[in-house]
Amino acid sequence: MADVAVVNASPLIVLAKAGRLELLCDAADSIVVPQAVLGEVAAHNDHAHRAIAATPWLAAAGPVVVPAAVLAWDLDTGESAVIAWVLTRARSSVVIDDRMGRRCAAALGLPVIGSLGLVLLAKRLGRIPAARPMVEELRRAGMYLSDRVVNQTLSLVGE
Repeated sequence: MADVAVVNASPLIVLAKAGRLELLCDAADSIVVPQAVLGEVAAHNDHAHRAIAATPWLAAAGPVVVPAAVLAWDLDTGESAVIAWVLTRARSSVVIDDRMGRRCAAALGLPVIGSLGLVLLAKRLGRIPAARPMVEELRRAGMYLSDRVVNQTLSLVGE
């Protein structure tokens, strides 16, 4: 487990809408949200913004300089801030759902997990009895997951 997990907007929004922000706690000892991400969430999802504000264990991180290696990927501001933050800190990981953001982080050698991975982690740790109901909660909360991806992923935890 990483010491710090740095979270992007899409996992925050979908987990807040599903009422499952606590899944982030398995990703690391501390959960950090860059200011750029907080701004994106506030601009796009009032419910998630309120849920985040009411969650004391989510720590806001100040601005970060985004290196050219990240800028070259042409990601949005929040994704760039998440990846830049993790690049400058040992034992930290990226929590991001966006495909290009995940690819960028992986190309830079950073540990990456997404919302679906958090569900699998909770299942593996015995925090939830089954992953499928939680995956369906994320889908109802607006996360797009094809049936193929869901079935392939759930097979990793024997479902």
